[in-house]
Amino acid sequence: MLYFRQLLSGRDFAVGDPIATQMRNFAYLIGDRDTGEAVVVDPAYAPLDFVDIAAEDGMTITGILGTHYHADHVGGSMMGYALTGVVELLEQVDVPVHLQAPEVEFVAKTTGLNAGQMTAHKSGDIVSVGKVDIELIHTPGHTPGSQCFLVEDHLVSGDTLFLDGCGRTDLPGGDPEQLYYSLTDRLAKVPDTATLFPGHLYSPEPSKSMGDTRSMNVVYRPKTVEQWLTMFS
Repeated sequence: MLYFRQLLSGRDFAVGDPIATQMRNFAYLIGDRDTGEAVVVDPAYAPLDFVDIAAEDGMTITGILGTHYHADHVGGSMMGYALTGVVELLEQVDVPVHLQAPEVEFVAKTTGLNAGQMTAHKSGDIVSVGKVDIELIHTPGHTPGSQCFLVEDHLVSGDTLFLDGCGRTDLPGGDPEQLYYSLTDRLAKVPDTATLFPGHLYSPEPSKSMGDTRSMNVVYRPKTVEQWLTMFS
């Protein structure tokens, strides 16, 4: 049976942290209720909070999934601030860190992890948590190794796609053309009936169907890469 929790920074974890509250990051716990195993997605700001939240639900963290290297998702240095995250969590739980292969070097630079502490994947790989399978979808554009996670009818999209808008491409490793193909081609396998769960609360709602997102989000209005680049590059 699927275990799935969407958690908002400053409200559900890192309570009282002004940066976490301002950034409005979502983190996620995904697992198998029958086995009590769960992975945490993007455990920044207060990583030990996720151990406690999982334990309160009768779950144990057995892995970490990182959507991309930015410090507000995995910890590290951001705008002169040092954020806790994956490194501090690994001091408490000895679990694998699952990333797309192109993102490993960026996470290493941001967090100080070494390559041996990370598991590099390619698009389409499956991470199993008990009997729950999570498909890793490589969606470059926001960063070279950005990835989304498809589990049953849930798409956890990090900063690749929001309910309104998408991730910026003007930071190191960003590529607007790649992001266009990620949104239109690489995520095409995700059905309209799936629910989108983004990496930040940038809309009144915390989630929305992919069908509604595709029909209402401005990033899906361009019909060619040339139109996309004119609007968003």
